[in-house]
Amino acid sequence: MVDRVTITPEAEAMLRRLQGKHGPLMFHQSGGCCDGSAPMCYPRNEFKLGDVDVFLGWIGGVGVETPFYMSSSQFAYWQHTHLTVDVVPGRGSGFSVEAPEGVRFLIRSRLFTDDEYLALREAPVPFGCQH
Repeated sequence: MVDRVTITPEAEAMLRRLQGKHGPLMFHQSGGCCDGSAPMCYPRNEFKLGDVDVFLGWIGGVGVETPFYMSSSQFAYWQHTHLTVDVVPGRGSGFSVEAPEGVRFLIRSRLFTDDEYLALREAPVPFGCQH
């Protein structure tokens, strides 16, 4: 099985810390400009997902499992790309829960290998809420 999205150990540690404060979380990557093109982290039931949002997978280890979604218009551009959620110093969007911590989540990416992409083409992409 090929993962579409993963998380670095540093970002997972921040996610664990944030879940201790905010409860279960989720990520959404929209196609907006500026911070809207960054992965946004929200309390899980405070962001309304649409039927056209794509579920890319669960990130994080035991006790911190977090769903990651992307708008379908953004997915059309990123479907050939493996995403890794990372965290870096700096200020991101005021709407994402990590903003007051002085860090921001960001996406690091690489193209899927031919074998990975062929394997993913065999699996349907789930739309809508999966949590």
